[in-house]
Amino acid sequence: MTRADAMGMLLAFIARLITGAQGHWKGCPPKAEQRIYFANHQSHLDWVLIWAALPSELRASTRPIAARDYWTAGRFKHWLTREVFHAVYVSRTRTDDQDPLEPLAEALGHGDSLVIFPEGTRSNKGLPQAFKSGLYHLAEQFPQVQLIPAWIDNVQRVMPKGEVVPVPILCTVTFGAPLTLAEGEDKRAFLERARDAVVALKPTVN
Repeated sequence: MTRADAMGMLLAFIARLITGAQGHWKGCPPKAEQRIYFANHQSHLDWVLIWAALPSELRASTRPIAARDYWTAGRFKHWLTREVFHAVYVSRTRTDDQDPLEPLAEALGHGDSLVIFPEGTRSNKGLPQAFKSGLYHLAEQFPQVQLIPAWIDNVQRVMPKGEVVPVPILCTVTFGAPLTLAEGEDKRAFLERARDAVVALKPTVN
């Protein structure tokens, strides 16, 4: 076992210890198929929670999207995201001739699965903001890849904005039924439908 493998097991254990990291598979089974998991975005811990909620056999082939400037701004963070999570780095600032989807398309072309947050930024308003166009373009380019909506619940309370010490609170990730891009479907209609699929997974308050 490599150092990165051992660290991954430790982080999964810690994440589950702090949050419970419970995965509820309501619309699809946890199957080893190439997928794009897309979810609401509330904290820096979102992709860690999804990763920890996946069965161990799916983690090695499932890669989160990480902001290059933030997650490479330190030797440990860079090593962690590169060697343990196998993150796909994206630049939040780019030149006009850069395609922001290029690293994602490259990973999908290699057969990897991805965890993405189509809002593009964190939201503390409860419901996701409007989805940006990246998910639509990936669905167009890779029609064979399953699109799995997911709702992350409570993670924003584990690491409130400005805090550095996690608060132990039970968190869940609910995975829904796969979406497909319909032939000739309008981009706006698809993105609204994808957002609605994520919101529909939000647990109801009794």
